[in-house]
Amino acid sequence: MADEAVAEHPAEPAAPKAKDARAPEAPRGARGDDNAKDAPDAPGSSDASDAADAEAAEREKERERAADRFKDRTRDPLAEEQGEEEPTDAAAATRARRSGQKLLASGRDLIGFDRSDVGRLHIGDINIGLDARRSGLSMRDGPVPEEELLRIRRTHIEPEGYVRLRRALEARRLLVLGGAPGTGRASTALALLEEVTRDGESGQNAERVRRADPERGVRELAAQVVAGEGGRGTGYLLEPALDRPGTLPPDGMDLDQLASALAERGSYAVVVVSVGSAANPLLAGRYGAICPPAPTRELVAVRLRKRLEEEHGDPVRVGGGGSARDGDGGGGLDGHADRDRDGGRDEGRARGADQGGDRPRGGGPDEDGSLSRLLERAAELREDPEVTEAVGLDDLRPAEAELFASLLAGHLLGSVGREELLSGCRGLAAVQAYEWFAGVDRALAAPPPGDGRAPVRSGTAALFHPVAFRIALAVLGGASHSAVSAAAHLLTWELSVQSDPDSTPARPLFCDDPESDLALSRARPADGPVDVAGAEVTGRLIFYRGAALPAAVLAELWDRHFPVRAPVVRWLRLLADDPRPQVSMRAAVAAGELSVRDFEHGYAELVRPLAEAPTPRRRVFAATALDQAAGHASHRRAVRKVVEDWSRHGTPALRWTAAMALGYGRSADSMDDTLDALARIGVRDDGEQLAVASLNVVRLLTLPECATVLRRLADWTGHRGEEYQDLALVSIVRLALTDVDEVLDDEPGTPLGDRGDWPLLLALAATRPELTGKLADLFWTALNTARSRDVAFDALETLLRSASRKDGRAWTREGLAALLPALTAEEHDQRRLKWLLRRMMRDQDRPLTEERARALWRLAVPARQRRSDEEESHG
Repeated sequence: MADEAVAEHPAEPAAPKAKDARAPEAPRGARGDDNAKDAPDAPGSSDASDAADAEAAEREKERERAADRFKDRTRDPLAEEQGEEEPTDAAAATRARRSGQKLLASGRDLIGFDRSDVGRLHIGDINIGLDARRSGLSMRDGPVPEEELLRIRRTHIEPEGYVRLRRALEARRLLVLGGAPGTGRASTALALLEEVTRDGESGQNAERVRRADPERGVRELAAQVVAGEGGRGTGYLLEPALDRPGTLPPDGMDLDQLASALAERGSYAVVVVSVGSAANPLLAGRYGAICPPAPTRELVAVRLRKRLEEEHGDPVRVGGGGSARDGDGGGGLDGHADRDRDGGRDEGRARGADQGGDRPRGGGPDEDGSLSRLLERAAELREDPEVTEAVGLDDLRPAEAELFASLLAGHLLGSVGREELLSGCRGLAAVQAYEWFAGVDRALAAPPPGDGRAPVRSGTAALFHPVAFRIALAVLGGASHSAVSAAAHLLTWELSVQSDPDSTPARPLFCDDPESDLALSRARPADGPVDVAGAEVTGRLIFYRGAALPAAVLAELWDRHFPVRAPVVRWLRLLADDPRPQVSMRAAVAAGELSVRDFEHGYAELVRPLAEAPTPRRRVFAATALDQAAGHASHRRAVRKVVEDWSRHGTPALRWTAAMALGYGRSADSMDDTLDALARIGVRDDGEQLAVASLNVVRLLTLPECATVLRRLADWTGHRGEEYQDLALVSIVRLALTDVDEVLDDEPGTPLGDRGDWPLLLALAATRPELTGKLADLFWTALNTARSRDVAFDALETLLRSASRKDGRAWTREGLAALLPALTAEEHDQRRLKWLLRRMMRDQDRPLTEERARALWRLAVPARQRRSDEEESHG
């Protein structure tokens, strides 16, 4: 055919009882295969009698009714609750599920060691304390031993900005130091007090640094200073318990009074507080400062070198450049000449740490150089990818660095095996989760400080919000900060009601502090894409600072705190109703992980109730949770039994949920079993569940067993039962209407993943050339079957329009170039394509340009055949 033929406008071929609605019908068996010959409702001849005409008219009406029913079955089954015109954002749901699975990796060994007492850990011959979060109430008034001050001088790692903190303390005599528990804030406070009091009036006093009783507060400490209980020049460390209900933080006048008393006595004080709403006014005042954590690399280098030198019998003379100090002065805390510029000092200290981790400094190695070699091996082991993955934390706190260094040293010296090393590293995140939740609500049962009145329970919301935020972050990590915060407030309410059902908990409206949430939860913000109404916009996302923390938090929550399960289940059900996929799908993945830890409870409280819910969104939640559980080999058999029972004997809602679970490809023993189950669901009850069954057949086409799915579709088209034929035809049409990123779990970078906005049919034709013939045959069958013809032609038009983008750039041309020649191999198919292109050119709303029509025709008809047609047309 000549190119000009596309631009002609002859009268459109007539179609019975529908003007401009149908393409010309193909003769039966035009493809020459059995499936095509047996295609249902293929047009045939009728005799000329009146009875035959009436019968033909009735058949035509029935075909129109069948076409209408077919069109209904191709609608999105997930949009039932939203109305047929309201699209669902399946692509956003797929991306959210994929993100949630990355944060909660299936099969991670969270706790590889026995820890009946999490405060201590015994691995090999290592016995070490882990409780970095010592409660302030455990500290009593008294002097800090000189041995502890000496240890601080030798091993304390100064955080960034340490010099500014020291100068502020020297100038004002009082410093309110804020930080998250476990970050070394108390150690930094002791280091500051040790330094400023060493050369002062109490330099020779053995009790020159004292801890103040936290129950006495700032006013009582001021009175103690005025009374001279600690002597002149003393340094005081106070950690008030501001998180206890009924406890009021000190105001500015209290701090001014304490600073005045300290100045009169030549003394100093550091008040250590946790960042949060209660302490924010203190930290924003003239005495406030934030204590950043010490750098992880330097912490580990110092601790590791110390451990190795101890094993070799060498004195610990230098631990990490200028940070680890001996008692002779001259450097570290003793020298002040190098403290004029904070940045230069910090830079030098960082260089010293890196060097100290690679070769010995200070203490002499063994004669054969074994210590030097051990330090080199330690640096390599510290960067081992398997060890890094086992630790699963972006940065380590002092107690964690101590344990990590002990594990590395033990492994290098032969007392800790490889598996013990990895198990101990995995335990770091588990210990952090334990400390976050241990005894959170004990403060509610304790009377407030003072006169011994009845317990005050009005602070439940403020008390539970930090733990609720950590749980919400474990479930929704990677979502927007606002979504995580809103979910945390919902959970705070549920926890408060569960704790005190007789009272309505207060809901503070203006107490949120995003920076405090980040610090208290070891979280980090990041700019990233957020799905909104089918479009991606840039938003502020939030993640844990460590891949191991989300799973560790959920494990700690579910395995050790049974009373909290009820409010968390209610909360997850609320999240299941959230219209944002970034919330509901991440929550579903987390629900699956929780179910793995106690399948009986998760199935009874979450999966089964939501699987029978009237709304598709809740049923999708249940199906996703089941699939997440099936990702664990330990639970795969149980999940498959549940899904099989639902597909055979379940209610309509349970069969619908089973179909969605089967679409992930892990809820049956094989692909054939999966397709059998979907067919069983789709053909039952006159195809009531055919839409959801066909959707999940299409989802299976993104898996490696794609050829098996296409073979079964071909078998169904030739099935004697019309319901099987409909399942195949609806699946074929849906294959052409579904974009890749709506059903694909793979990340970009794979052949299909790089074509996320392509129709799946064209993406498969472009990336799997061995399947092109099967794809074309199946789509041809849909185009040539009466009840599916109209919808199939609309789908073909959509495919043709996707060849190039609005700006003219190529889009799916590669896929069309593979599919169209196989789809239009016969002359009749080419005439039908020509007719469709002409109709698209005459479209008043979206006319196809002549240039694009010619380009599409060239893709479909090979150049050699076009020349032959042209020669024949010219005689």
